Amino acid sequence: MSNETRTTCPYCGVGCGVIASRDSDGVVSVRGDEAHPANFGRLCSKGSALGETLGLDQRLLHPRLDGDQVSWDEALEAAAGRLRRIIDAHGPESVALYVSGQMLTEDYYVANKLVKGYLGTANIDTNSRLCMSSAVVGHKRAFGADTVPGTYQDIELADLVVITGSNLAWCHPVVYQRLVAAKKQRPQMKIVVIDPRGTATCDVADLHLALKPGSDVALFNGLLRHLDTQGLAASDFVARHTNDANAALQVAADYPLERVAEICSLGIAELAAFYRLFAATEKTVTIFSQGVNQSSAGSDKVNSIINCHLLTGRIGRPGMGPFSITGQPNAMGGREVGGLANMLAAHMDLDNADHRRIVKDFWASPKIADTAGLKAVDLFEAIHAGQVKAVWIIATNPVVSLPDAERVREALAGCDLVMVSDVRAGTDTVQLADIVFPATAWAEK
Repeated sequence: MSNETRTTCPYCGVGCGVIASRDSDGVVSVRGDEAHPANFGRLCSKGSALGETLGLDQRLLHPRLDGDQVSWDEALEAAAGRLRRIIDAHGPESVALYVSGQMLTEDYYVANKLVKGYLGTANIDTNSRLCMSSAVVGHKRAFGADTVPGTYQDIELADLVVITGSNLAWCHPVVYQRLVAAKKQRPQMKIVVIDPRGTATCDVADLHLALKPGSDVALFNGLLRHLDTQGLAASDFVARHTNDANAALQVAADYPLERVAEICSLGIAELAAFYRLFAATEKTVTIFSQGVNQSSAGSDKVNSIINCHLLTGRIGRPGMGPFSITGQPNAMGGREVGGLANMLAAHMDLDNADHRRIVKDFWASPKIADTAGLKAVDLFEAIHAGQVKAVWIIATNPVVSLPDAERVREALAGCDLVMVSDVRAGTDTVQLADIVFPATAWAEK
């Protein structure tokens, strides 16, 4: 039997291929999988150290019930009984799940099915709400579905790569390494970094636009206006594949170069240089990440980027397109199976009666939620208010990761039933749980 296992790195959204090897003493080491299309053998410092995560130190190894170690049967019986009593007394809307972009797609799917198809509430949301909900809304506005129209190979094939709201060198180092290698092979490739800060990613940039924080919409609306006034609209593509182009262009008309430069606190010359470069380069990829998404105007930022690609038809072909790059390993997988409070599986809509019927019939479930559930921050406010009386938290630590962490701690401390599934015994959230389930980690999965 081989002592090697081909698997996937669990850290970020790049999904690097990993080969895990076990020696005769049981010690595991990892190396990059040279045959994997995401990383071709490259690993960042986190992926390279995966073998060091496999010890039992601080691992949660047994279920706990009210602070005591118990058997799985005891823990599951207690969980089922307490949930049943709360639902009977207060209805299914009094129960919620808070899950995670660290879960595998199959686990996400089962959790979503349990909550929406059997408990009958849509109160399931995820920590990826905090990072990706703006991209979800932007994609659905633009494409009708939450989908990314590009691959990593497009980045290497592009003649211009625009990176906005991302320190790619630190946050997605393997993708950054691929970009650097592509530029070395083709020095004529241009790279523009749009970021208020000068980051490590700027080291490879031909142009760095240190715009004023929050001014991205103006920047890309101005670009849209420039592309239109320069006659670069792909008229046939726009006519066949888009709606409401004139409405978008009317908005963009209010963003001439001088106004954009003022809004963004940029020099007119550097802004004009970016606009000319984008206009002149058909094979353009625009990478965007949390600096775009995590904003009060995040969805509008996403759409302002996508609109520039739609107007010019620079989408759906090699080496071009808007490219949302995510931080968590499976934020997209969770969205594929409907693991958000306002979605159904397979990108179907919770508020669509036909979609609900399709999913309910496929699940053969006794009921199905018909109204959107509570989203992440609202969910914990509802716990704090006593509206939600039972919550099951899986593979995430909201007492640390959610905004206003102390209020989240107060909410959980006052909740009738808190259940947590995790791999670590001592997280802040585990300490507040009535029932704790040990979970399997990366290597065991």
